Amino acid sequence: MSAEGGTRAIIAALAANLGIAVTKFLAWLLTGSSSMLAESLHSVADSGNQALLLLGNRRSRRAATAEHPFGFGRERYIYAFIVAIILFSLGGLFALYEAWHKFSHPEPIRSWQWVPVVVLLAAVGMEGYSFRTAIKESNQIRGRVSWLRFIRRAKAPELPVVLLEDFGALVGLVFALVGVGMTLATGDGRWDAGGTAMIGILLVVIAATLAVETKSLLLGESASNKDIRQIEAAIMDGPEIDRIIHMKTLHLGPEELLVAAKIAVQPCELAGEVARGIDAVEARIRAAVPIARVIYLEPDVYSASAAARAARAGVADPRDDVAERAADLPGG
Repeated sequence: MSAEGGTRAIIAALAANLGIAVTKFLAWLLTGSSSMLAESLHSVADSGNQALLLLGNRRSRRAATAEHPFGFGRERYIYAFIVAIILFSLGGLFALYEAWHKFSHPEPIRSWQWVPVVVLLAAVGMEGYSFRTAIKESNQIRGRVSWLRFIRRAKAPELPVVLLEDFGALVGLVFALVGVGMTLATGDGRWDAGGTAMIGILLVVIAATLAVETKSLLLGESASNKDIRQIEAAIMDGPEIDRIIHMKTLHLGPEELLVAAKIAVQPCELAGEVARGIDAVEARIRAAVPIARVIYLEPDVYSASAAARAARAGVADPRDDVAERAADLPGG
């Protein structure tokens, strides 16, 4: 994902939510509707979330230090996780509490009855614009991948967060419209409380989904299957390497990938030849996958017979069995 695309989606969502939050709060002050209060806090939480995403994006660009030699790319994941916590606590739990309170003491909407409907319809338009922007930016990189898979596999957290927030906001507005509309039609405030409860449940579900996905990114995810295939092809696309003994990848951030591989070279090659070969392989990897910025290649000698013996003996990774491999080297 391009950082610019994610930033555009965040700014569009922030502008929409700030405007929506102000109008919803005015509607709540005029009518006392619990659905309007829940939606107001929803928009405030979303606005704070987008500000946090922008802050995390900015802080992640700091240069590496001696204490943090791999840089600060994962800071974007940390702020996305904080977003999930805020959405859960400030948005979801408060809405559920407000719903319980209104169920216990239901009140009809007596004054300014047209205000919440107008505000909610206007909010649908603004949220729709924000959602459209997020979809447009996501489609530039999503390809033919399903939306569910895109949200689950995206390495950059901003677009999935904005997509889920905007989707949740639109669904929440529908719940609020139903709750307010039925309260106005029947005079029964429990409809308003029911809409508030549905908003709270929706926010808790979205927050839990974001927390689970962001937790995986914080723990460290490997490169995508496509990038792994391209890296493997780049390593083998030359005469320097016999085979890849094993390889591991790790996202240091959404746009920074660590590649560590043990590669088999000829046992009779000189050190200088091995070094030049490794330099050539690194250059091919960076050309194939530009986000592979940290690359560690360990030259080794692969022995099929040693690997087979170790496999029969039950060694977990027979290709790392140095003693077995050394016995098969000339003079070993």
